[in-house]
Amino acid sequence: MSSGQVLFVVLLVLPLVWGVLAYNRFVLLRNRCENAFSQIDVQLRRRHDLIPNLVAATRGYLDHERRTLEAVIAARQQVGEASAGARSHPADPRAIETLERAEAMLAGPLSRLLALVESYPELQGDETVRRLTEALTTTENRITFARQAYNDQAAAYNTGIESFPASLVAALFGFVRRRMLRPVTPAQREPVPVAL
Repeated sequence: MSSGQVLFVVLLVLPLVWGVLAYNRFVLLRNRCENAFSQIDVQLRRRHDLIPNLVAATRGYLDHERRTLEAVIAARQQVGEASAGARSHPADPRAIETLERAEAMLAGPLSRLLALVESYPELQGDETVRRLTEALTTTENRITFARQAYNDQAAAYNTGIESFPASLVAALFGFVRRRMLRPVTPAQREPVPVAL
C-alpha cells in the first residue's frame, strides 16, 4: 500500500471513528438525562403517595377547610397525570412544561395545607400528622435536589449536541435539546430572608 493510499484510508476512517464516538457520547448524555428525570419521578411518586395520607390525617381536624383539602387532592391528581405523560415522553418539551404547570398548581394548595397544620396546635401534637409533614418536607427537598441534578445533566447534553462539529452528528441522528426545569413557583426565585 502506498503512502497516498494509507493517507486516503486514514482520512476516510478518522471522521467515521470520530462520528461513532460523538454518537456514543450523545447516547450516554441522553441516558444520564433520562436517569436524572427518573429520579425526579421517584420523588414525585413518593409525594403523590404521602399527600392522601396527610389529607386523611388532617381531615377530622380541618373539616371546615374542605376547599383546601379538595384543592390539594385535585392538584395531586393533575401532577400524577402530568408526571405519567412526562415519564412516557421525557424528551417532549410540552410534557415537561405540563408537569411544571401541574407542580405549580399543587404548590399553592399544599402550602396552604401545611400552613393550616402549623396553625392548629392539636395537629402539631398528632404523631401521624407530624411524621407525614416531616416526610413531605424531606420529599420536597429531594425533589429540589433531583430537579437540579436533571438540569445539570440536561445542560451537559444540550451543550454536547449544540457544540460544533458534534452538532452535525446530533442533527443527523435526531438528538434534540432537553428542556430545563424552572422553579415551580415565582416565590422560589426570591432570595431567602436571613434573620441576623
